[in-house]
Amino acid sequence: MTVNVGVIGAGMIGADHTRRLGTVVSGARVTAVTDIDADRAAALAATAGARVLPGDLELIGADDVDAVLVASWGPAHARSVLAAVEAGKPVFCEKPLATTAEDCLRVVEAEQRHGSRLVQVGFMRRYDAGYREMKRIIDEGGIGAPLMVHCAHRNPSVPESYHSAMATHDTAVHEIDAVRWLLSDEIVSAQVLTPRRTSHRFEHLQDPQIMLFETAGGARIDVEVFVNCRYGYDIRCEAVGETGTVSLPDPARPVVRGGGRAGTAVLQDWKKRFAAAYDDEIQDWVAAAATGGAAGPDAWDGYAAAMICDATVEALGSGGVVATGVKDRPAFYAREEAGR
Repeated sequence: MTVNVGVIGAGMIGADHTRRLGTVVSGARVTAVTDIDADRAAALAATAGARVLPGDLELIGADDVDAVLVASWGPAHARSVLAAVEAGKPVFCEKPLATTAEDCLRVVEAEQRHGSRLVQVGFMRRYDAGYREMKRIIDEGGIGAPLMVHCAHRNPSVPESYHSAMATHDTAVHEIDAVRWLLSDEIVSAQVLTPRRTSHRFEHLQDPQIMLFETAGGARIDVEVFVNCRYGYDIRCEAVGETGTVSLPDPARPVVRGGGRAGTAVLQDWKKRFAAAYDDEIQDWVAAAATGGAAGPDAWDGYAAAMICDATVEALGSGGVVATGVKDRPAFYAREEAGR
């Protein structure tokens, strides 16, 4: 079966997923595109041999759309995802699921009323080979009970529009989801420490930040977010257990020797670092959508991430420890799938 996909959002990530659906992923084709910029939608649709529709609701209701991929700007996500669920169509939503925890809960409630999963959220770290191997080792007891996790998320630079709260909502959200998944444990509190600011930043931005989390099981997590590190895109993760440690491997890069030195190039952006993870993520979604369902990170994961991010931003402002308030995972979202 070929899944006919409608793409909402023709920006960078929407265009990348449209290319992926047409040239990398099997079992799917893009049949419709919409964007608030009609010219941009038309240009993307032309690359896929798809038609342009005037809005998200028209696309979701179209007979030639079996499943929906949401890659619009964050505040528009909730409306599109809710409409897809109400139409009974599988939907992949780039993070965030919604920009408020309340809207995330609306999606959760709509999906439960439907009676089966339809929503997958784009936390692609769960599809990265290194993270998946870490998950397997932790689940099999290879390091004993996890006690601590150390993470770093570094970018060479960010635009002037990037502000301090985005260090959580746009950047650390990936570590927040990855650690919840790696440990199969919920984050219950957040705190943010603010080291001396780098001079390579805009005046309004607190950079770097150190985020401290505690899980329900008592594990402690620290996440360094440094978005003006200058030297490259650098993602690190190490879990420390009672009997050992496991670390995320660096991407394989050739070693160059010359001039009295040996070294490897440092990646400069997230697209190259996680290209394979994005491919596998969308392939998994297409396979599930072909059966009318969903795979991977679910709507509850989107809700939990929103709650934890809100608490982290509050902690940045207050300087204190803030409870996340994440509710208990409903039985509807039991972790029945490998890799979830």
